[in-house]
Amino acid sequence: MASERAHRVHEPVRARSAAIRGPAARPLAPPDATADDAPHDTRQIHALPVPEVLGRFGTVPHTGLTEAEARARLARFGGNVIAARERAGALGLLLHQFASPVVYLLAAAAALSLAFGDWRETAAIVAVLAVNTGLGFFTELRAARSVEGLRALCTHAARVRRDGHARVLAAEQLVPGDIVLVEGGDAVPADLRLIDASNLGVDESMLTGEAVPVDKSADPVAPGARLAERASMMFRGTLVTRGSGTGVVVATGAGTELGHVSQLVEGAEPDASPLERRLERLSGQMVWAVLATAALLAGLGVAAGKDLRLMAEASIALAVAAIPEGLPIVATLALARGLWRMARKNALIERLAAVETLGATTVILTDKTGTVTENRMTVRHLSLPSGEVDLAEPGRGGAGAERLLRAAMLCNDAALGQGPGGASGDPMEQALLRAGRAGGLDRAALLRDWPLVGKHAFDAATRMMATVHTAGQGYVALVKGAPEAVLAASRRVGDAQCPVPLDGAARDLWRRRVEAMGARGLRVIACAEAPLADARARPFEDLAVLGLIGLEDPARADVPAALAACRAAGIRVVMVTGDHAVTARSVAESVGLARPGDRVAEGVPGDGDPEGLADVSVFARVSPAEKLSLVRAYQERGEIVAMTGDGVNDAPALKQADIGVAMGGRGTDVAREAAAMVLLDDAFPTIVGAIREGRIIFDNIRRFVAYLLCCNLSEVLVVGLAVPTELPLPILPLQILYLNVVTDMFPAFALALGEGPDDILERPPRDPKEPILGSAQWVRIAAHAAAMTAATFGALAVAALWLGLDRAGVVTVTFLTLAFTQLWQIFNMRAPGSHPLRNEVTRNPWVWAALLLCTVLLVGPAYLPPVGAVLGIVPPDPAMWGVILGASLAPLLLVELRAMIVGEPRRPRRPRPA
Repeated sequence: MASERAHRVHEPVRARSAAIRGPAARPLAPPDATADDAPHDTRQIHALPVPEVLGRFGTVPHTGLTEAEARARLARFGGNVIAARERAGALGLLLHQFASPVVYLLAAAAALSLAFGDWRETAAIVAVLAVNTGLGFFTELRAARSVEGLRALCTHAARVRRDGHARVLAAEQLVPGDIVLVEGGDAVPADLRLIDASNLGVDESMLTGEAVPVDKSADPVAPGARLAERASMMFRGTLVTRGSGTGVVVATGAGTELGHVSQLVEGAEPDASPLERRLERLSGQMVWAVLATAALLAGLGVAAGKDLRLMAEASIALAVAAIPEGLPIVATLALARGLWRMARKNALIERLAAVETLGATTVILTDKTGTVTENRMTVRHLSLPSGEVDLAEPGRGGAGAERLLRAAMLCNDAALGQGPGGASGDPMEQALLRAGRAGGLDRAALLRDWPLVGKHAFDAATRMMATVHTAGQGYVALVKGAPEAVLAASRRVGDAQCPVPLDGAARDLWRRRVEAMGARGLRVIACAEAPLADARARPFEDLAVLGLIGLEDPARADVPAALAACRAAGIRVVMVTGDHAVTARSVAESVGLARPGDRVAEGVPGDGDPEGLADVSVFARVSPAEKLSLVRAYQERGEIVAMTGDGVNDAPALKQADIGVAMGGRGTDVAREAAAMVLLDDAFPTIVGAIREGRIIFDNIRRFVAYLLCCNLSEVLVVGLAVPTELPLPILPLQILYLNVVTDMFPAFALALGEGPDDILERPPRDPKEPILGSAQWVRIAAHAAAMTAATFGALAVAALWLGLDRAGVVTVTFLTLAFTQLWQIFNMRAPGSHPLRNEVTRNPWVWAALLLCTVLLVGPAYLPPVGAVLGIVPPDPAMWGVILGASLAPLLLVELRAMIVGEPRRPRRPRPA
């Protein structure tokens, strides 16, 4: 069967960073050359015959380099590392903080204050600008380092032959002369000169722009051949689309063709996600709207004969009040922390846009092997021409079982291996090797008796692979693949003791055997052989069936609970697999994905007709083209589709899906390049956990945006309503700046760090077109801001008319009332319908820490005369504190009272996916 795979090495970020900081890579020379003549030799390597290439690099194909020689060459040439993108520099991030409308507006306010000779206010605005810039810088720096660390969590690896054993190594450890094995789905880890190739095709579009895969061979090409014509070479970063091959490393790191190109694109800036762009647009729209309002109010005031300086001061206050200083900073923090939280749960986000889409997912198209099952395969059953063999009962099967297992071991790309590299290759093929070894067979001895002379890599079209071996005076082809494909290409049963033609009745018997094994949940493959007169003859014709092999892959114990969570979240789960329909149904029913009687389709009915999808729980025997049409069909129904995949042929469907999910352990590099998310553990429950985290991130961003806008709108209303009246300004520009740093920033940070409500997966998926703030949120923001404004003016009236305070006392009362009103507003950010005392806000420890810190920062200045003088406030007496606390708590109590009387919006009912 196919062994489409790519190997990943999961190392600690610290260890990998140390490797990256190692000796700088440089153009590579063969061991017997000087550094000066390396570029010439490397460029002409495609024109040399294989023996000469191997001689120049001092390596042997069947054994590779020794570990000692590899370490020496690594020290000489450096790590196989290309810095495709520079790390975000601290200076660049600092300068980036000043490229913002918020900074421009604050700078204009400072300049205007300076023009009026108000040095104290100018200094304060500059100080706030510095604090805001510092917070933004350190937050963005930490987020940048976090994202860089996330990229390092999942790195490419290579299958290398060293000391005679196939090993899996980090690609960074490759050196010139290493023997590398590649196959369909791999990303080429270095520049390689091919030694042998079987049906090998490579996508080199990233280097040449040619979209059609290029056929490769080990034959030399003309010395002057252009890059796109060097069929004997494979270049780093290109993708193997089919077949398999072996090559010797001729260039690593900066000496590769990709290394030369990367120097032209270093430092390229990544695009912001749609969510970040929407937040930036929202901030800009608010700034310009309030600037226009401030200018209008100032003009009306001056026209009415009011003092110009007073109107300028009011305009500054109004403009400053509208600036959501914390919005971009807190959004960066929320996204970075959310991505790390996903990574800790084995979901690595490759594209930020996926974060926004995760919470809107309505359908998950999942494969079976390794996602729903454990990908821990064991051979359990053999079906031979002479009868059935249960491997739980040793000693049965005889020569027929030995013949079948011998073919499975020889027609195999995996290795059980020894030493640090351990086993490598497809888990199914490893299971076949273990079964053969348990039966007393040794693959190395078999290869000595049956020398390998050719290989036909797995082809998705034929669904078979073959190896060609010397057998006596001729050759024999050993074939392994899907039972239907092998049986269709067979003409007889190959057991020497039972030579019978494969007629209609015999075919029906074998098909029933396949179905019986599939009904037990076993994955079934067939093996066959055919004598060949010529080693280059086509092997997939006139085959003789050797038997069937049934492999058990137990379902993951945590999948049923994850599927139940999906149903509660309104997410439909559909299995899409290349396995036999009977096997797929058995596994789907065992985990609760399908119920007895649910429809199981072979292939995609009606060429992906959207109307034919509603009642199908399992799609079996699905081809790569059908996967793509299946994704499109669900999208035509209006679904938001998450699609899992691991093979090179899954790449088109992964790219088409709204959320392409690649396997990090068994998945190919091609699949990962096409995906938006990588599962480091290949487990289905990880997808559900990532959807939950995606919903939490969006919820947190919506929550703190609403909180910031409530606070800022209340400040705008307080100032805006005072300007056209005879009232003095209830709050000064400097005080607004202080509030925006204290009561805006820290509570917003706390909301961004929330863990989310327990029932977030019981809500229906969010409409992906839904804005961050919909009409319902804007209504709540306006209502809460109006209540906060009324409380502030109420406190002003009580302080001036009842307590008879002077201007400093009145401003103190209104300033602290508005400040504490904004602090208590954080409790109104709970989800509608949640308990007023036990909810996601009150359970957030960061909220209580923020409230404590903000209380100290608000009360402290009033009792520190120098600071109080700068802010324009005096120490409140008990009567003033009574007004402050009573007025500031009023909006919160009114909201709760209204909820008790009128009721709150009901949460959407738990959906039932079709």
